[in-house]
Amino acid sequence: MKSSTKSLFVLSCLTLFTAATPLAHADIAVGVVLSATGGASSQGRPEKNVIDMLPPTLAGEPVKYIVLDDATDPSLAIKNAKKLISEDHVDALIAASNTPSAIAIAGVAAENKTPHISMAPFTPAPAQFPWVFVVPQPAGLMIEAILENMQATGVKTVGYIGYSDSWGDLCYKTLTSLAGKYGLKVVNNERYARNDSSVVAQALKTKSLNPDAVLIGAAGTPAALPQITLADNGYKGKVYQTHGAVNGDFLRIGGKGVEGALAPIGPVVVYKDLSDSDPIKKVSADFMAKYSKAYGDGPVNAFTTWAYDAYLLLDKAAGVALKTAKPGTEQFRTAIRDALENHTAGLVGTNGIYNISATNHNGLDQRARVMVQVKNGQWRLAK
Repeated sequence: MKSSTKSLFVLSCLTLFTAATPLAHADIAVGVVLSATGGASSQGRPEKNVIDMLPPTLAGEPVKYIVLDDATDPSLAIKNAKKLISEDHVDALIAASNTPSAIAIAGVAAENKTPHISMAPFTPAPAQFPWVFVVPQPAGLMIEAILENMQATGVKTVGYIGYSDSWGDLCYKTLTSLAGKYGLKVVNNERYARNDSSVVAQALKTKSLNPDAVLIGAAGTPAALPQITLADNGYKGKVYQTHGAVNGDFLRIGGKGVEGALAPIGPVVVYKDLSDSDPIKKVSADFMAKYSKAYGDGPVNAFTTWAYDAYLLLDKAAGVALKTAKPGTEQFRTAIRDALENHTAGLVGTNGIYNISATNHNGLDQRARVMVQVKNGQWRLAK
């Protein structure tokens, strides 16, 4: 066989072999932005624990998680997201621990066409929506559970103390838009910053109006401050927290001052009380076994489960995306986005069953919430 003919034959064989062999993939790179420090550290630290315990593969392929701390600062969150995309060339983002940072990152993700799975609840702007998927339960779904409980227990008037940021705005807007449906009157709108050390003025103004209940639109350990202050100043009505407050650090900081607090949360927090036939119970029990093995037994932390559900969604989407594109490419990022939107319906997470679609990038329903109450220093299923 002549040399040129032989070379052509070898090239043809290699071409046929390559066509018959699955594409070799580079490592998948996932950028993670969370609040390991700052006001939302009680949310970010357990989320980092989850990232650290995840398997070294995603959809069967090697994965590299690049974790950056935004120090609960949206401006630093933007800087981190830009670095992860432009320098580390990540295929997807899991971010962030708090709503203001998540909103900030969503703009960067959309601009750079990088899929973004948020661990904090918010509603993406229309321009961001195609690239943003939100794991936690929407504020409307959870606050409506609070209002249902208020109505059922005879509450007529509601006071509000919330963060002076986008999470506080979202909670207040949702509360006031739904209150009339449940025969409730919202009597005030007091705000405070996440790093404030006193809310005495806000608590006294609220108490003076004598509302039947107070909703605190906050998250993490700073959510305990208004409730403690209300209790110290003799308020005797019901106090409701949002799902952003349900964690062990809130109980530790609040102590007896947050006893009796009511809040909506994903069923994973009380998974032992779920029916054995509930598919969420099995996923939650499996997660808690893994987490407890790595970090020891303790109360279920909602923030850990949002990080884990983000992983479950990305794992399934990556499996679909790998069939058509290679990590590190624009095609792969687009394929992950498409798979999150079109191929994750029915995924059972620790917080509910996700039915994501082209018009709903969260996909959770009433199965994703229960009402819990602080009883003897623990979050327990409310009766």
